Amino acid sequence: MLANLFSVELWERFSFYGMQVVVLLYMYFEVADGGLGIDEAVATGIIGAYGGTVYLSTIVGAWVADRLLGSEKTLFYSAIMIMLGHISLALIPGIPGLAVGLILVAFGSGGLKANATSLVGSLYALDDDRRDAGFSIFYMGVNIGALFGPLLTGLTRETLGFHYAFALAAVGMAIGLTQYALTRKNLPEEAHLIADPLPRSKVPVVGGIVAAVVVLIVVAVLTGLVNAGNLATVVALVAVVAAISYFVVILSSKHINDTERRRVLSFIPMFIASAAFFSMFQQQFTVVTLYSDQRLNRNILGWEMPIEWVQSINPVFIILLAPLFAAVWTRMGPRQPITPVKFAIGLAIMGLAILAFIPLAGGGPNTAPLLAMVGILLMFTLAELFISPVGLSLSTKLAPHIFRTQMVALNYLSVSLGTALSGVLAGFYNPENEVPYFGAIGLVALVLAVALFLGAKPIKNLMSGVH
Repeated sequence: MLANLFSVELWERFSFYGMQVVVLLYMYFEVADGGLGIDEAVATGIIGAYGGTVYLSTIVGAWVADRLLGSEKTLFYSAIMIMLGHISLALIPGIPGLAVGLILVAFGSGGLKANATSLVGSLYALDDDRRDAGFSIFYMGVNIGALFGPLLTGLTRETLGFHYAFALAAVGMAIGLTQYALTRKNLPEEAHLIADPLPRSKVPVVGGIVAAVVVLIVVAVLTGLVNAGNLATVVALVAVVAAISYFVVILSSKHINDTERRRVLSFIPMFIASAAFFSMFQQQFTVVTLYSDQRLNRNILGWEMPIEWVQSINPVFIILLAPLFAAVWTRMGPRQPITPVKFAIGLAIMGLAILAFIPLAGGGPNTAPLLAMVGILLMFTLAELFISPVGLSLSTKLAPHIFRTQMVALNYLSVSLGTALSGVLAGFYNPENEVPYFGAIGLVALVLAVALFLGAKPIKNLMSGVH
């Protein structure tokens, strides 16, 4: 069964990463070139909002699994939503296809992401020696999909057009979904169970809340309160409100002790650092895409590399370096840096990676060296390995016993907030203001890194024995 979960996650990541950059290009390319002609700042904001919504919807996916359907059914239906989203992008022309497609893929990806990890965990007992190896294999599927998605959809977009690229993403998702559907009944009984079934008496209440939220969103859109131009900002605000609410609920609970409360408090600066990091890292799908189209020299021996292929550089480095990092941390054992220091190092590397764009500024269109971009994305990857897996692990270690899932949700909320902010920030970028843009963001990252490093000791004390 690990092979089938590996497959569905691989194809989901293939379709997700393969489609993400293509959608941005589809939005801002001129109509004559097959695009929609949307303003670049608006297009990058939509991508940021879309990415933020994916991580926001992991909370919805986890709730649906725990209270209504169970992890297995939630994953299955989420995969169907993703496939239908890609089909909508492929077959429905213009803005309607874009809107329907992005909504389905965002909520489908959130639901799948929230439950795939849980299903892998259900394959092994807590003391099973194969558990870590199983998760390592599963994580490799994520990166293989992230590697080949942009390569194949980018090539398809270049040779056949946007809608064929969307169709390829749909085909990829259909392959993974079909393989999973044929064997889903073989999952352990735990995968089919509903952890905390919602009482029938509360179904109308929940239905009313959902209906009210939908009506509120529709009214906000129809009145112009929420529009394409401010969508990323709205998603970021929702992520902030959700995070504050989670922290308040957990910290005010009478069911946690003082030690657990201190640990939750220690997670607040880590949450802020994580959100700041992802506001820069996720610009791979906004600013870096614009840069790859307009500023990067993608000519290789007379052949021009598709724009999307730049997004496959990071997964290559992850596949190569993630096992090395795991081996180093294992070998160092208790001598490895404490988590706040790891975060500070990651933020510092991220800041330097952003500042590395400055020496390339001032050149003409498509003159920035491809090798320089490879080096910058290597720094992106190193920063990611100091923060992303470490943050997920930290959220489980700091979690109070009765709030384990909520702490993981908080970690994903930091990713959601950062991703939405990446879309907001991208609205300020253009090739003429590269020095102030990259300079300001890079310096802020370095300042945050120094602040986190200086605060590492008090944060460690609040962690009460967790490193």
